[in-house]
Amino acid sequence: MDNKKQIGERDDAPTSSSPPCFLHDAEPAYQGYLERAQVLALLDELLEAERAGAKVARTLSADAAGGPAEDALRSLAMDEAHFCAMLARHIKQLEASPSQRTGAFREKVLALEGLDNRLRLLNRGQGWVVRKLQEALPRIADETLHADLADMLSVHETNIRKCDELLRSG
Repeated sequence: MDNKKQIGERDDAPTSSSPPCFLHDAEPAYQGYLERAQVLALLDELLEAERAGAKVARTLSADAAGGPAEDALRSLAMDEAHFCAMLARHIKQLEASPSQRTGAFREKVLALEGLDNRLRLLNRGQGWVVRKLQEALPRIADETLHADLADMLSVHETNIRKCDELLRSG
């Protein structure tokens, strides 16, 4: 038997008490991810906000009929509706029931006078969603949900820019 050491082999090399491959069995919170209940709370909160945003954008689109803002607001309403469906789908995949509530944001926007004031508040609401997603994304373990929320973030950032353009041109 040859007792020669291999290159890089040490007599004092530490041994592991457990293999690192068991990390996938650890609770999500241990790894810094949101737990199921936290994910569900986030998704419901976003769903209620998106539902309000969709209703606001549809109303503003109708108010802007024939004007330059109509198409942008109709597109924004469709984006919001798309994300409502996506969020509800993920909630159902987590074996829960999606919230049926609409966020109070709708009433706040519609209480304002003038399209510009309403657009500014709509944009602030879009900004709230962006901040919420930026905070949550690093803590989402599910790859499919993470990808969908990252897409939602990107679309909201784009819609904020579009609303800013409408405000500058109006």
